Amino acid sequence: MLDHLKSWPLALLPHQLLSRLVRQATRWQTTWWKDFLIGRFIHLFDVDMSEAERTATDYADFNAFFTRALREGTRPLPSDAHAIACPVDGRVSACGRIDGDRILQAKGHDYSLTSLVGGDGGHAARFADGQFATLYLSPRDYHRIHMPCTGRLTETVYVPGRLYSVAPHTTRAIERLFTRNERLVAFFDTDSGPMAVVLVGAIFVSCMETVWDGIVNPHLRMQRSHHDFTADGQQPRELPRGAELGRFNMGSTVILLFGPGQAQWSDTLNPGGAVTMGREIGTRQAENPA
Repeated sequence: MLDHLKSWPLALLPHQLLSRLVRQATRWQTTWWKDFLIGRFIHLFDVDMSEAERTATDYADFNAFFTRALREGTRPLPSDAHAIACPVDGRVSACGRIDGDRILQAKGHDYSLTSLVGGDGGHAARFADGQFATLYLSPRDYHRIHMPCTGRLTETVYVPGRLYSVAPHTTRAIERLFTRNERLVAFFDTDSGPMAVVLVGAIFVSCMETVWDGIVNPHLRMQRSHHDFTADGQQPRELPRGAELGRFNMGSTVILLFGPGQAQWSDTLNPGGAVTMGREIGTRQAENPA
């Protein structure tokens, strides 16, 4: 009941309007304003700045601080070439096997894999009975997203939607949350099979950003879009494990998808557990299944 009381009033808010206002406010470069926001945020959320590449006053605006880079060497990758590296800092919301077309959201709630990836049954079929991991980024976390393993980018699908909070109490209360919110689905081919990285938007998330297309234009958020990186003989762009693939310009959730028989999560990957970018969270087989 408490989860519902916390979550449902947010449904009445003008999500897109609030996000546009936050986008503007977090990019004001007036010194007193950005230093005030950054200082209050660090204090309120107990942000660990010891790993940051810069000091708090060195950022041009709040968004530059929020999407801050880390000092080199703070997130080493696993030595095993077949290890899956965690793509983000955050906590595990849920993980496990995809049951046909159903993915667990929280106890008592699941949602459609087909809906998550944009309604394309062909895309969904590649991940049916595979593995998923849902990783929640809190406001205090590092907000860049990195490759879990080396992959070749083949397609992206942008799906417009709402911007509900994705905090733990909301995932327990709002059904089909991740298929209601806006999201960007990036499909990759790897040497063990298909992989998808789903960036899920949330309340006050001004916009998402990728290294290949830049900012997902906030003015076009209600327009669905698709980009085929293999069309017209193009060579898919390869991103190595650990490379940055994108970032949230406020916090949210990342969902990893792997095909059946392709990945096995580590025993230490459990709902509620903290994770850091680069940590080994599973292993994958070396070659495509026969």
